[in-house]
Formats: sequence, C-alpha cells, structure tokens
Amino acid sequence: MNEFFSNVGTVLADTVTTVENNPVLNISIFVVFVGITLFIVIRASRNSRSAADFYAGGRSFSGTQNGFAISGDYLSAASFLGIVGAIAINGYDGFLYSIGFLVAWLVALLLVAELMRNTGKFTMADVLSFRLKQRPVRMAAAITTLAVTLFYLLAQMAGAGGLVSLLLGIDDRLGQSIVVAVVGVLMIVYVLIGGMKGTTWVQIIKAWLLIGAAFAMTIWVLVLNGFNLSAVLDRAIEASSNGAAILAPGLQYGTNPLDFLSLGMALVLGTAGLPHVLMRFYTVPTAKEARKSVVWAIWLIGAFYVFTLVLGYGAAALVGPETIAAAPGKVNSAAPLLALELGGPILLGVVSAIAFATILAVVAGLAITAAASFAHDIYGNVIKRGKAAPEDEVRVGKVTVVVLGIVAIAGGIGVQGQNIAFLVALAFAVAASANLPTILYSLYWKGFTTRGAVWSMYGGLISALVLITFSHVVSGSETSLLGAGVDFAWFPLSNPGIISIPLGFFLGWLGSVTSRQREDPRLAAEMEVRALTGHGAEPPVHH
Repeated sequence: MNEFFSNVGTVLADTVTTVENNPVLNISIFVVFVGITLFIVIRASRNSRSAADFYAGGRSFSGTQNGFAISGDYLSAASFLGIVGAIAINGYDGFLYSIGFLVAWLVALLLVAELMRNTGKFTMADVLSFRLKQRPVRMAAAITTLAVTLFYLLAQMAGAGGLVSLLLGIDDRLGQSIVVAVVGVLMIVYVLIGGMKGTTWVQIIKAWLLIGAAFAMTIWVLVLNGFNLSAVLDRAIEASSNGAAILAPGLQYGTNPLDFLSLGMALVLGTAGLPHVLMRFYTVPTAKEARKSVVWAIWLIGAFYVFTLVLGYGAAALVGPETIAAAPGKVNSAAPLLALELGGPILLGVVSAIAFATILAVVAGLAITAAASFAHDIYGNVIKRGKAAPEDEVRVGKVTVVVLGIVAIAGGIGVQGQNIAFLVALAFAVAASANLPTILYSLYWKGFTTRGAVWSMYGGLISALVLITFSHVVSGSETSLLGAGVDFAWFPLSNPGIISIPLGFFLGWLGSVTSRQREDPRLAAEMEVRALTGHGAEPPVHH
C-alpha cells in the first residue's frame, strides 16, 4: 500500500496524459451541464417581465430554495478549487480560508442580513441611502459594488481558465484565454435571458451538485483510509516535502503574522459587505422566509467547509503537492486531480463540469448584482433622479451585463494562474473596507450622515485599491500579476484589510461628527422600524 502511495505522482502524471487524449468525454459532460442549465434559464425567463422579476426573481422563492441559492452563490470556485488546493499544498494555513469564510457568514447573518432585507428593495444602495441624501450615497454605493463585483469576477474567470485547461489538457495561454471568453459569453447569455429567476435556479441546482459531489468524494477518501482521518493526514505528511509542518500553522503565513491577521479580518468582515450575497435576501417574500433561508444556508455551507478539510488533505495524500503544482491550473487543479485519482476520467469530467457550473452560477449572480447596481442606482436614481421607467432600467441593466462581461473576460485573461482563493480574499478586503462600515453605521447609528457615508465608502475603496496596487500582489515577486521583472511594491502585506478596514470605519465616524447637516429623524425612525419588524418591506398581497 505504501509503495502505491509513493508512486502516485508518476501514475497521475501518466493518467493526466491519457485524459488529455480523451477530451471528447469531458466536453460531452460539460456540454450536457451547460445545456441543462440553459434550458432551465429559458424556462424561468418566461415569467420574467417586471423590474422586480429581473432583479429579485419576483420575490417568489421559498426559504428552502433561497437557502440553497445562497449557498450556491456563496460557495464559489474559490471555496471548491482554491481552498482544496490551498489545503493540499499549505495544509493548516489553507484550511484557515474555510474557517474564515464560515465565520464570516455568521457575522453577515447576525449583524446585517435580515435588517438589510427588511429595509431594501433591490440593491445594497437602497438601504444605505434610505435616510441619507440619495444621489451621492447611491453613486458611492454603486461604485463600490461594481469594484467588489469586478474583483470577484476576476477570481471566477481565473478558475474557469485553469479548470477547463486541465479538463481538455490545454497548456498554452491562448487556449486558456478562449476558455475564459466562453465563460464570459455564457454568463452574459444566462443573465440576459433569465434575469434573477433563471440565475437563482442555476444556483440551486449547482448547490445540490457541488455539495453532493464534495460529500461523495469525502466519503470515498475516508473509505480508502478505513474511515480514519488520521490515516489520511499521515499519508498527506508522507507525500508532502514539508512533512508534519502541513498539520501546524505557519507554513504560508508564518513569516508575517500581520499578513495573516489582515487576511483574517478581510475574510471575516468581508462577507457582510458582499453585494451579490446580500442581494439574495430580496428574492424571498417575507422576513420569516429570509430567516429560514439563512438556517438552510448555514447547514449547507458549514457541511461543505468540513468536506474541504478531508478533500484538501486527501488530495495531498493521493495526488501529491508536487503533481498539483505542476498541473495546468496549478493549485486550483487539486480537486479535479483528486477526482481523477478516485474515479478516473468519468469522475474527473463530472467534478470539473460541476466546478464549471459553480463558476457560471456565481458569475451570473455577480453580473446581475452589477447590472442592478448600475441600472437601479446610477441610471434610475442618480441620472434620472428616480423617474426612470422600470423597463428602461432593465434595458440599461442588460447593457451593463454585456459591458461587464467584456471587462471580466479581459481581466480574467490577465490573472490566469493566480490562486483564486487569494483573489477572492482581495475582493473581501475591498468589500469590508468600502461597504461594511457604511452598512453597520446606517443600520445601527442614528448620528450617521451623508458625508460620513461618502467618506467611508470612497476612503475604504481607494485605500484598499492603492495598497493592493503597491503590494507584492501586483509586482515584485514570482507570483505577482506583473511578475518579478517589474517592482514598484512598497506595502509589505499581501492583503490590505488590516489598514483599509479600520480606515473605512474611522472615515465614516469622522465624516459624520464633522458634518453640520443632521439627517431627517423621521426617516431614521422609519428605517429602524422597517429594519426590526419588516413592516413596509413585504410586497403587496394580490387577491
């Protein structure tokens, strides 16, 4: 048995070559998945007529359905491909992503989710501008939403390129770039045809498939090791050049504890500021269903992150970190390679197609969030001053999706080969810096003013972007976007959260206490009543 494990790397390298020669099976599975989801989107689009249908699925989903959709939206390619790869290579430090994402979900749930749902209509800016000046706050909220969405989209696109290049054995950059372009085009089609209704159904199906596949692979890994997690960890230690260090903290973040703290802050606080996750709460009809959807989402998301522990160490044990690092898609290919080792080319095809469906579902959710933000907030409320016809808003939203798709394709081609869990952590940092302070102040502080909101959002966003630009994420190291040849990095940390998040909170406070203008106390009282009771947030009942 030990001899088998020591030869796994060689065997896998040979098997990957045979899979490269068998792309027909993989493309067939892949086309079936895309075909089924497109059929569902087209069916769902038949009832998508009004702005509420396009942005919020007509508020027609039950708590259970929305719970699956939330987990479908939240469990992105970073959760599956990025975290499993991070655990396979960095062990304990990789699993911290799982812990961070899960704890973050609890923060979003306890502090923000239901209050946001009760107060808003379609977008995050509805809540932030409720009792403040509409135009400057909506403009700032829309810009931060678009920034977070774009970062998140880049991560998903990078995952798609790496995944399908592994599936089809495409090593060259041009082939991977074509794959990224196909994902972008499919995203545009999904959202233009199906709106939020179609997108939600894709997310529900994808959540079933992803959690089901992760569960099956977890059981499979445990069966191979006599249902003994210690045996899996022992094999992972044997296969890793770092030995027992993969079970202890410090392999990835040991050199700079501040970097680790910064990442932790971004992960834990970022979720409550993610516009595409918060927007999911607008698709249910009542506050009671919103709470029910949260309970379902917690169980589904929590179970999935437990599976990633077994899958990550299982990939280290059965595949080997060196083989993973050398594969097309690098660290993001750990989960597909584990599937290949467990169930051969068929399981590889199925798992890769599920991961691809994951990317498509999340990307579609992001696109519709960006569309709603630009069309409803910037066009409808800033340019047209609240007098835009709903059908005009929807039309502008659809144009936004096309433009965003083109930008995401170009960006996705640029970030190929980056770890997507890491790219998503940057999106979380921007969300926690630019959105979270304003959301919490709006919901909980009566003294919050328009100036505080605008300073907080722009200050948090600009500081996060500047620090990322001048860190080793962009230049100065082998893994940088621009490579080691270009070096203008002076910020020592790879995640800006430890500075930009407190700065966002500080600017929100400073702007409010230095502002002479007091906000309308009647609107503040109305917002408090709506946030706590849901009164006024429920759609009218038609008899």
